[in-house]
Amino acid sequence: MNRFSFKNSDALREQIQELHLDIEYTEDLSPLHRTVKIGNKLCQNSFAILPMEGCDSNSDGSPSSLVYRRYRRFAQGGAGLIWAEANAVVTEGKANPNQMQLTQENLASFKDLVTETRKAGRDANGYEPVIILQLTHSGRYCRPTGHKPSPMVPQRDPILDGRTGVVSDDQIVSDAYLDSLIPYYVHSALLAKEAGFDGVDIKACHRYLISELLASHTRAGKYGGSFENRTRFLLTVIEEVRKALGKDFIVASRFNVFDAHPYPYGFGCDHEDMWKFDSSESERLVTAMIEKGVDLLSNSAGNPYYLYPQVTRPFDISSLGIPEPEEHQLVSIERLFHFSETVQKIAGDIPVVGNGYSWLRQFIPNIGAANLRKGSVKFIGLGRCAFAYPDAPRDVLLTGKMDSDKVCISCSKCTQIMRDHGTTGCVIRDSEIYAPLAKQFTQERIAREGK
Repeated sequence: MNRFSFKNSDALREQIQELHLDIEYTEDLSPLHRTVKIGNKLCQNSFAILPMEGCDSNSDGSPSSLVYRRYRRFAQGGAGLIWAEANAVVTEGKANPNQMQLTQENLASFKDLVTETRKAGRDANGYEPVIILQLTHSGRYCRPTGHKPSPMVPQRDPILDGRTGVVSDDQIVSDAYLDSLIPYYVHSALLAKEAGFDGVDIKACHRYLISELLASHTRAGKYGGSFENRTRFLLTVIEEVRKALGKDFIVASRFNVFDAHPYPYGFGCDHEDMWKFDSSESERLVTAMIEKGVDLLSNSAGNPYYLYPQVTRPFDISSLGIPEPEEHQLVSIERLFHFSETVQKIAGDIPVVGNGYSWLRQFIPNIGAANLRKGSVKFIGLGRCAFAYPDAPRDVLLTGKMDSDKVCISCSKCTQIMRDHGTTGCVIRDSEIYAPLAKQFTQERIAREGK
């Protein structure tokens, strides 16, 4: 497998050229300083922190000390937009027992989190970040208690069922259950506004419930089969949240445009070749979401819990049990960039947050600025990089570069902690906290599973 080994920009650009890839590089970093308008809110620069789940909230869903620390560091780091992590709209929809969940009972603690996050940004940089909260139901990947999966799926999938504990049609959620979820999304959005968030994201990526609904070709009823039916739930939630929250509240969606999963179980894939991107439904979906009131988008792809996580985020070292991909990481990155460009072209003035940057390490600013300059995105999204190097935006904006000794090295250790059912962060750059936790959760997984 290829490993990142570029000592300078010439080596990187030479590799891009050898692979005949459409990835541009620039020394002009001025686009990163651009302000970006989202609805009626203004972000002070073009950096965004993507939703990075720590699996470390308190058992009632309220923010723990580690959650406070994470968002304080993100805000001090200077990004104009902070896209806060997955917040379960119902308890049974949690992906882990320590997933974030905003409720009426813990609302005060979320208000405090938002206030402290804004203050951290203001004190460090002279401005506050725009903050949105991701709303989710984990669907196939529900695990609200203990270590046993409790999957809730929109359709059976012979490829994923055995891996995710789906053994019966009884685990397929009914239309009535999906109908009942819509008010919970609205309620969570109302609570988010009361807590001080600037908006919410209706999460539809990475094969969680809404993402898999988009691909539910084999499902019967009003939420399966046709494009109109498969998109009905997402579009209805967006419409109802917009109605309830009004025009001054951001409604976003981070959604999969390409599942890398065979028909009739994947979205955005050619019916004959799962590795061929068919943009037709993704483009229709973007148009429909905007018509329903979305004013911020972020594309993603793939299923990070299956065999091809490089489709979601390229890496140097695989997680346990994941085969090393044959394609070069730069090929994976070009694919993600192409998805972003496709979405931004359809979205027009609606800003799109791009992803796929972390593997590029200290060259993120140069390639990100090139993408901004040519209009393929409005924001450069930082995911794993933000765990490792939360102050990267601040460094770039003030000094014009990233510190190569602070960057994410795409070792997949943060992912492995999640797979071990633990609390996650950067084991390498934030080792004082997360190296002992990584060891602890590995030992617990071995004791639990015997391997």
